[in-house]
Amino acid sequence: MSESHATPQDVYDLIETVRIGMLVTAREEGSGMRARPMAAHVKAEEGAIYFLTDVEGRKDDEVEKEHHVCLAFSDPKSERYASVSGLAAISNDRAKIRELFSMAAKAWWDSPEDPSIRLVRVTPREAEIWKGPGRVVSMIKMAAAAATGGRPDLGENAKVKMG
Repeated sequence: MSESHATPQDVYDLIETVRIGMLVTAREEGSGMRARPMAAHVKAEEGAIYFLTDVEGRKDDEVEKEHHVCLAFSDPKSERYASVSGLAAISNDRAKIRELFSMAAKAWWDSPEDPSIRLVRVTPREAEIWKGPGRVVSMIKMAAAAATGGRPDLGENAKVKMG
C-alpha cells in the first residue's frame, strides 16, 4: 500500500459510515485483550467517540484499570478500514446519555433514564486508515502480481494524529 495523507475528519467520517466498531480493552493484568462490537457515536467537535454500555458489563471495570484502548472499524464493501488508539473514561453523564440514546439502544434499555447505562468516552490520540481500490480491482491486481511475481498496490494508508 502506498502512503497518503489523511486528516482526523477522514477518520471520523469513516467511523460514522461504519458505525459499529470493535472496542478493545485490556483484561485483568496479564490475561490479554478483549474485543467486542459496539455502536460508535462520533462527536468530532468534541474530539470524542462515545459508546453506551451497561454497568453490568466488564468494559467499565477494564477501562477503569487501563485507560488505553483501541477501536477497529471495517467497511469491507468499500475496502476502507480504521484503527484508532486513545484514552477511555467511564461516566454517568445523564445529559450525554439522553443525547446519544436511540431506537437501537432500546434493544438494551427501556429508556435513557435506565440507571444501568454508562457512557464510554474515547479520546482518540492516533489513528491509521486504509483505503483499497475496491474488490474487483484488488482481485485483478493480485492476479497480475501473482502472474508476474510482483507485489500488488492495493490502496493507500495513512497515520493520523488525532489530538
